[in-house]
Amino acid sequence: MKYKSVGIVLLAAIASACNTNNHPGSANQQNKAEDTLHPDAPLTANTRFAAGQVAESQGDLPRAAAQYKEAIKLDPKAPAPLLRLGMVYANLKQYDDAVEVWNRYIKLTNGAAAGYSDLGLTQELAGRFKPAEEAYKTALQKDPTNETAHVNYGLMLARLDRTPEAIAQLQTVLTPAEVHYNLASVLESQDKIKEAKDEYQEALRLDPRMNDAKARLAALDSD
Repeated sequence: MKYKSVGIVLLAAIASACNTNNHPGSANQQNKAEDTLHPDAPLTANTRFAAGQVAESQGDLPRAAAQYKEAIKLDPKAPAPLLRLGMVYANLKQYDDAVEVWNRYIKLTNGAAAGYSDLGLTQELAGRFKPAEEAYKTALQKDPTNETAHVNYGLMLARLDRTPEAIAQLQTVLTPAEVHYNLASVLESQDKIKEAKDEYQEALRLDPRMNDAKARLAALDSD
């Protein structure tokens, strides 16, 4: 059984900070990109987008950013290149650039909740917790069911030691066992080992099948 755990985001998926399927205009972009990526393809927005995805898959983020920027020049109304560019900038820790892109994306998508969620995560990564919280709240005002916004906001609150508020956000979309597992993961990342063990144990009490919790607890016990 797969459990929803700490680290949903912009960076791995931010792509999980952000599954692109949750964003307007992103469906089937990968297939379109693959169809246009060949040596004789014209330099269309799709071709540039495809080249950006190839560069991103190869870990060449500066080249990916350059290709996505060219795609945006060719088709300023396409949301997918903006989405990927925002993610790339966040991965490069160019947070001001990422924030500017997310604001453009939000405007283009008429205030998509997912865009505000990604903006919140980027602001959080930059250590700007007040604007991050404002962005998360806006995302949830626009879409109270947005799972990524609830989880990432909840994790931020947990890292800020605002535990009751964190639980309120996490339990909206996670099971009780998953809530305790995520709290444990945050505590472990802060080297609060005893508290982390307590939370892993509570997760296992609520769901004895949670193998991830078992493994993390065993690893802490072996240290």
